[in-house]
Amino acid sequence: MGVLLLVRHGQASFGADDYDVLSPTGWEQGRALGRWLADQGVARGTVVHGGMRRHRETWEAMAVGAGWEPAADIDRDWEEFDHAQVLLRHAELTGGVVDHSVDRLAFQHHFEISTGHWADAGPDAGYPEPYDAFLARARRALDAAAARPGPTTVVTSGGVIAALAALLVVPAETEAAAVGPVWSRFNTVIANSSVSRVIVGASGARLLTFNEHPHLPRDLVTYR
Repeated sequence: MGVLLLVRHGQASFGADDYDVLSPTGWEQGRALGRWLADQGVARGTVVHGGMRRHRETWEAMAVGAGWEPAADIDRDWEEFDHAQVLLRHAELTGGVVDHSVDRLAFQHHFEISTGHWADAGPDAGYPEPYDAFLARARRALDAAAARPGPTTVVTSGGVIAALAALLVVPAETEAAAVGPVWSRFNTVIANSSVSRVIVGASGARLLTFNEHPHLPRDLVTYR
């Protein structure tokens, strides 16, 4: 039986020209997580991250904090869904507009409505990556990580971790439309640089913990 550590990236640069860059807070979150993992005696093991810059930078910050070798493997199945495309397609379908100038709370409200529609819409709604395809990709990433020998740490995004958490707590025969509401609830509360643990054994994968972030003081806890 093995344990996978699923790490959400540190805070990215909301509102900047390039979102896919860690903010100064995101870098500190990553370093704090690395220090905490080392203090807890967590072995480095195999490290995998998605192909996004915020995934790589979070791992680099973790490696500095823990004093670990920074080399890691890349698996693009761990990349986040394209939220900009989801927002755009939802606006096209509803006659709305995507306003990138809104504050975090207003954006979060719009984000939850748009992604909720994406999860319910089915494969023929014109989204570049349908929700069921996103779930299948997340599951494929988990299966590949579980097949690696020894302890494995994965740095990925909140949507992917929330998808796997939902898939692991909802009955396997449940359709994607039923997984969506559970995914949405997980996705709205997962903190930047949090750790979720998945046990992998002969009976398959099981969710052990979700959204651990004791390494963060209150002033470093962020969700977007």
